[in-house]
Amino acid sequence: MIGLISATAAGAAASERLAAAWPDRVRVYEGPVGPSVQRAFGECTQLVCFLATGATVRLLAPLLADKASDPGVVCVDEAGRFAVSLVGGHGGGANALAHEVAEVLGAQPVVTTATDAVGIPGLDTLGLPVEGDVAGVSRAVLDGERVELAADFAWPLPALPPQVRGGDAARADDAAQPGTQGAGGSEAAPTPPAGARIRVTDRALEPAVREAVLRPPSLVVGVGASKGAPVDEVLDVIGAALADAGLSPRSVARLATVDAKAEEPGIVEAAARLGVPLVTYSSERLAAVDVPNPSDAPLAAVGTPSVAEAAALAEGGELLVPKRKSAPEGRAAMATCAVVRRAPRGRLAVVGLGPGARDLVTPRAKDELRRAAVLVGLDQYVDQIRDLLRPGTVILESGLGAEEERARTAVAEARKGQAVALIGSGDAGVYAMASPALAEASDDIDVVGVPGVTAALAAGALLGAPLGHDHVSISLSDLHTPWEVIERRVRAAAEADLVVTFYNPRSRGRDWQLPKALAMLAEHRAPRTPVGVVRNASRADESVRLTTLAALDPATVDMMTVVTVGNTATREIAGRMVTPRGYRWQQDPDTVAAEAVEAQR
Repeated sequence: MIGLISATAAGAAASERLAAAWPDRVRVYEGPVGPSVQRAFGECTQLVCFLATGATVRLLAPLLADKASDPGVVCVDEAGRFAVSLVGGHGGGANALAHEVAEVLGAQPVVTTATDAVGIPGLDTLGLPVEGDVAGVSRAVLDGERVELAADFAWPLPALPPQVRGGDAARADDAAQPGTQGAGGSEAAPTPPAGARIRVTDRALEPAVREAVLRPPSLVVGVGASKGAPVDEVLDVIGAALADAGLSPRSVARLATVDAKAEEPGIVEAAARLGVPLVTYSSERLAAVDVPNPSDAPLAAVGTPSVAEAAALAEGGELLVPKRKSAPEGRAAMATCAVVRRAPRGRLAVVGLGPGARDLVTPRAKDELRRAAVLVGLDQYVDQIRDLLRPGTVILESGLGAEEERARTAVAEARKGQAVALIGSGDAGVYAMASPALAEASDDIDVVGVPGVTAALAAGALLGAPLGHDHVSISLSDLHTPWEVIERRVRAAAEADLVVTFYNPRSRGRDWQLPKALAMLAEHRAPRTPVGVVRNASRADESVRLTTLAALDPATVDMMTVVTVGNTATREIAGRMVTPRGYRWQQDPDTVAAEAVEAQR
């Protein structure tokens, strides 16, 4: 919850704008400012104070305890010009909140955290628990010092600066440095300088000097329990299993059990105390999992010979701790657990960049670009967004005609455990990279689709409202689709009276397809049917023309153009192309109301 505190009418007005934008996220505090700040500090995870920074600092000073637990605080000035991240930039999320507040209020976000200022991800912003000398290692990264990245296994991290390198490369650099002369004049073995290190591990180890330890969510704990098993007993057996195996509780990703135990209080509460989700599987699913220690007892009770081991292994992985029982004093054990290290999964984000304009690249797309360690894309698209990438991002770019190769490359990088972004123009799922990538990918990687503004939508907005009713997009390129198929689709759209947007309408080597398609449409539409021709929508050399089906000259169209042909109801109104929505407004009120309700579903 975000607490909003204001002292003036201008601050209250700005506070109301945030409350309207985020109705489920904010709590408005009224009354004297001092008590309001104190209450909000204790009740909310973040604060937005419409106060001077000096006044806010004096009010917060007695309340501050630790940057890991203090709420994030953003200050907004009286004129609403700046949203200043004041306290809890990373841990409290104030840096991100400053950007959100600025977007709503039309203000300038002010973030002074060093890593954010130079585009380097803070170690406490990677989405993983972090321990050790976070400040010291971050300082080393900022100073350009070589930092060793020591990972027990691959995990999809965002791009890190070039001087943060894997252990083998770092040690090779050390070995190449001159050795020191011993007392006898012979060269002694090289002694590497004490450097900073980022370690990625789920092992329970104490961070060394100048070391930060990232805890990936790599462990799955399977749990079985008798009815009424105490939560403390469940937690004790889990804790003992992790400790004996030398594993960190902060790397537990989830608890898993059988469906029959989905509401067992001891298991549910154990997951809540550990702060992880509880996932459940059917007894049939668990009975099919091969386990080393099956038992007749759970088979009789819940229909599977294993609960703890089978639930932990249900999604695959390496069994680190076989089934073990709790050890209460004076009575039989009521809980069991097993621990599995799940295989690291790479992450592939398929990102649509929109039609070309920077302000039509969505915030989600920008986030995914900055989250990626590897970027794969067409060279001209990479150039459009190169400045949005973090330092150290590996860029794998290629030219036109290499779509399938790029898809294979992106999937292969994700299978190595990398965080990968595969980019395309418009929406990546529309005549772009999502289809070949997903055809190549299997279920061994996580795939995220990021929608983008398509060329048809960008052109439609420039033309007016040509897509106001049913419409279809058809590519006229027969490089991948036989012309017979394309022709059948165009004829079907013509007969169905659909508005048609043609992609890839004409190139130097394909100059007859567009005239042929227009002729098919002309069999069903009047010569005066409006046609919109948009080239390079949203880019610097954009052009927009409104003509008719009879007057369109195909020679004026190229591959950078989309052509939108109206249906029989489309009209030119005040120089704009408009297709009516088609509602029958003369219906009786009850019918109109019923259709309105249906449209909202």
